[in-house]
Amino acid sequence: MSDALGARLRPCGPVRDAEAAGRIHERLVEAADEGGWRGALDGAWGALEPVFASSPYLAGLARRWPERLRQILETAPEARLAEILAATDALDGPADEARAPLRHLKAELHLLTALADLGGVWDLDAVTGALSRFADAAAQAAMRCVAHDQRRRGKLISATDDPRGPVPGLFVLAMGKGGAFELNYSSDIDLSLFFEPEVLEGALAEGVEAQGFVNRLAQGLATLLTERTADGYVFRVDLRLRPDPSSTPPVVAAPMALAYYESVGQNWERAAFIKARVCAGDAAEGADFLKALVPYIWRRSLDYQAVLDIQSIKKQIHVHKTGEGLEAAGANLKLGRGGIREIEFYVQTQQLILGGRDKGLRSSRTLEALEALTERGHVTPEARDELAAAYHELRGLEHRVQMLADEQSHVLPLDPERRADVAALAGQGDLATFDAGVEAVLVGVNRRYGELFEGGEELSSPYGSLVFTGVENDPGTLETLKRMGFSEPATVSDTIRSWHHGRIPATRTARGRELFTRLAPQLLTAVARTGAPDAAFRRFAVFFSGLSAGVQVQALFLNQPKLFDLVVGVMAFAPRLARALGRQPQALDGVLDARFMTALGTDTGVADQVVREAREAGDFEGAMNAVRRLHREQTFRIGMHVITGRTTAEQAGWTNTSLADACMRGLAPAALAEAERMGGAFEGAVAVVALGKAGSREMTAGSDLDLMTVYAAAPEATSAGKGWSADLFYGRFTQRLIAALSAHTAEGGLYEVDMRLRPTGSKGPVSVRLEALEAYYAEEAETWEFMALTRGRLVWASDAAFGARVEARLEAALRRPRPPGVDVARDVRAMRDLMDRERRPKGFWDLKLSAGAQVDAEFVAQYRQLCAAAAGQPLTVSTLEALKDDPLLAETWRTHQQLGQLMACAFEDKGDPDAEPTGFQKRLATTVGSPDFETLKARLIDLRLRARRAFEEALPQGLEGGRDGN
Repeated sequence: MSDALGARLRPCGPVRDAEAAGRIHERLVEAADEGGWRGALDGAWGALEPVFASSPYLAGLARRWPERLRQILETAPEARLAEILAATDALDGPADEARAPLRHLKAELHLLTALADLGGVWDLDAVTGALSRFADAAAQAAMRCVAHDQRRRGKLISATDDPRGPVPGLFVLAMGKGGAFELNYSSDIDLSLFFEPEVLEGALAEGVEAQGFVNRLAQGLATLLTERTADGYVFRVDLRLRPDPSSTPPVVAAPMALAYYESVGQNWERAAFIKARVCAGDAAEGADFLKALVPYIWRRSLDYQAVLDIQSIKKQIHVHKTGEGLEAAGANLKLGRGGIREIEFYVQTQQLILGGRDKGLRSSRTLEALEALTERGHVTPEARDELAAAYHELRGLEHRVQMLADEQSHVLPLDPERRADVAALAGQGDLATFDAGVEAVLVGVNRRYGELFEGGEELSSPYGSLVFTGVENDPGTLETLKRMGFSEPATVSDTIRSWHHGRIPATRTARGRELFTRLAPQLLTAVARTGAPDAAFRRFAVFFSGLSAGVQVQALFLNQPKLFDLVVGVMAFAPRLARALGRQPQALDGVLDARFMTALGTDTGVADQVVREAREAGDFEGAMNAVRRLHREQTFRIGMHVITGRTTAEQAGWTNTSLADACMRGLAPAALAEAERMGGAFEGAVAVVALGKAGSREMTAGSDLDLMTVYAAAPEATSAGKGWSADLFYGRFTQRLIAALSAHTAEGGLYEVDMRLRPTGSKGPVSVRLEALEAYYAEEAETWEFMALTRGRLVWASDAAFGARVEARLEAALRRPRPPGVDVARDVRAMRDLMDRERRPKGFWDLKLSAGAQVDAEFVAQYRQLCAAAAGQPLTVSTLEALKDDPLLAETWRTHQQLGQLMACAFEDKGDPDAEPTGFQKRLATTVGSPDFETLKARLIDLRLRARRAFEEALPQGLEGGRDGN
């Protein structure tokens, strides 16, 4: 037993919360007494107590699986690790059957690794090695299981024991820390998947397309490891370290990847491949692939510019990826100034420059490479010793931060209590002493990092010199700005110089100003290319000045130049999106998603993601914020597609509405759960029905949500907790849903919600019983309410069968014959005339109310649907489908909708295109196929006149009977 872990553990530090430790101790004593291992528990408790007192996550693992804790304590850690890896290696068969075992093994691995680390039994190499070896085993098991499923479906025909691996020709590279056996405690794993087409195709059944097959397999592998279940997850999987991830599939053909790296591969990608190794799949093909990349990664000769470019990796990371200070509280131990990333790039940039001629400098492991650089005289022994010690210290602290709650965090908590927990796990009981030690390490690393590649880089523009130093405007710079098309070059120069001087939050820090020095020429060049430099710069200034901090945003722009050009174009032509970016710059995060440029109208899985993340958020507020984060990214994505002319009005309307549907489907269950939390469970069912443009799937960026909720319950039913009646319970649900959809949180807002189209409007109950809805439409509803109902569409129901009932009753209400004396056509025309008197169009660019524009077309469409309902013909919520026999009205609706989609993305109010730059006017014209702005206006005048005549023919004034829609 002397080799058993329990006998070797030492207390990591002071006991921070004896009461919390006592609670877990009681549970463990009970299990130990029952299982006969009380002696092992008592012997190790002195070391376990400070761990469980500070780490809720580790305490939770022990509480849930005491028998696993027993095995860990009673076995040598190396032997237990071997057993965990062997059990993982033995996993095979269907992916569903491996899901729980993988998660159980990961939990045990986590508990073993943490105790061996905190108890002083394993050093850093042993800890990261154990984590990395398990990651390899888990990836291999996941590949075996998803391959098994494909083989069972008849897609994969290779033998199960094929020596080339589960899927011949397909291999997985471990990248980043996993590739170097340096994984941190709660790390995600960077996996890059490649395949050799000729080999893979021989393993696939006839007719199976290789690219689609490996894409599905990669998704299955990632899901098996990443998906959170009641047993937790295995690893978060990041597949983005592949060639051009925004435009390539998740698995890239090896020949294509080699061509990419050899032709357009960037130096940061070369740095990433320093750590790459085959971790799963066809090892021989993977080895050949990495061998072919050796000349790309390790270049024997580098010209001066190539050296400078490599050095710029260091400069970018120094400025772009760091924190704002060197205080321990809130310090980012990985990306912050003086953090782990600086040590890694200190080593890797020198490896890239020197490793082409010296194979001894090619180690994937950070400290081994640092030692090799020292042995060859490139790094002083003093710098090596300081950086190596700091690396051990920072990695240990990083692990302890992550051990608190198994979060992929690298930030020392701002909260002193939580930071003191980290300190205790690191052996320090005095927080001030701990903070001072951390700060000293960060300062030392940052100082050493700053010594590397000292000197500036040349900045220029194709338009000429751009100098913003000193207190006066540089004459050559004013000339350049004039050539760029600015009408007031001196004002632009003054603004840029004020930003250089730190007069806005984004450039208030030294790092922000250094970063902006590199961004400024790119900004001005991009602005000039829009053709509307004054407007683009003015709106960018509003956005940039409004940022609370600018390091991350500027870093994103510098590293994503195409994105930057796109954003500057938005600044020129879309003040609405510009202001949205200023308020919520996180919207730019979605651009990094490979789905960002997928055509609108394509199912990208975002809707399912919204629902899933809302469900997994844990509580009502968490669901609201999760949905808002995805909504923010997607509305920006839709806006960019519309503004840049990548989509049609129908696609934009469909995607806007699909996003709204997803938000409702994600938040309605959360609202129902919140109502149950407040009032108790309720036996009944409820549905959400969309009306207006949400119902017809024709929403724009500024559309409200016209909704009603319908419920069914026994008349005497009450909630289990507070005894709420059905109308009260579902009223509270509806109120919670409205709040979930319309309230502004720290993550922004979603939609304005309008419930006035429900039966009895604002005077009646906020949620309507199904029987009451039927009665209202049978006895009280007016023609305009039936018009609104033609666009009614079920979005969500707590019960599928009830949802089907609601749909059937809504259709029945539309098809029910109207009472004698009701003239539907006359009513529709009278309502349009009333609207024309009371809501006059607000100028030429009122796309809705102008005669011959959208409202005329929509009234006819809704009238046609009422006629179709009465005649027993098929119904549709789509305006264009309803106007299939009214081509002129369909044309005017489509044209105005296309313009409306663009203007809704561009302006928060109606906007006046006549006052906008010529670039925007041209964009507006081209979106509907007109050669220029003046032609567009002439076309609209003509189209509206013809469409109004078609409206008059469909619904002439003075109608008298015979056309009542019955």
